[in-house]
Amino acid sequence: MAIDLENLPDDAGTLRELVTNAALENAGLRAEIDKLHMMIKGLQRHRFGKRSEQLDAVQMQLVMEDLEQTMGAGAAAGEARGEAEAQAGQPARPVRRQRNLGQLPDSLPRFEVVLDLEDKTCPCCRNELHRVGESRAEMLDVLPAQLRVKVIRRPRYTCQACDTPIVQAPAPERPIDGGMATEALIAHVLISKFADHLPLYRQAQIFLRQGISLDRSTLGDWIGRAAGGCARSMTGW
Repeated sequence: MAIDLENLPDDAGTLRELVTNAALENAGLRAEIDKLHMMIKGLQRHRFGKRSEQLDAVQMQLVMEDLEQTMGAGAAAGEARGEAEAQAGQPARPVRRQRNLGQLPDSLPRFEVVLDLEDKTCPCCRNELHRVGESRAEMLDVLPAQLRVKVIRRPRYTCQACDTPIVQAPAPERPIDGGMATEALIAHVLISKFADHLPLYRQAQIFLRQGISLDRSTLGDWIGRAAGGCARSMTGW
């Protein structure tokens, strides 16, 4: 923000606020410049560095994510500082925020949380208040992946009038003979491994946080058997 030195305000408070805003804006621009310098260095290393120092696409993406997280942490610290100053009676400094102003897709499922008044009587005349509208805001939410147990029940039947053997519905085929993984779980492991580049040991750690102990050798066996099954189905073995 450019400051007109020829027409400075006479009020000390206004002048102080003007200088503070300019300093904050300059600090934000400096942070953006530093970020761009780091990105340029990363691109130069990726493009012109020695073969042992070059970054692959995944590593480059991780570098960019680290930069974004650093910038987000700085913005959060600025917001916290502004709230603390406001509570202390000092004027809150404006904080530059990067916001996604795009609308959320209509295809996403929605649930509503209604925050209504408990007492709907007028505080002045004690008559009943009439609804004239509402404010509506949308936030993006997530449902974490949840593990569950698929229980297959096959009732057995017999005839009480004769000696007919016990009968029941045939057992369904499993994607892995004798295995406990369903098709959905195997597909989840495959997508996490090959599409999201999530190593098996990290997947094992994620499962362990939900109380399921799976060795990465077990996950590797699932992937191998799934790949073998796909190859057999494509070649007609």
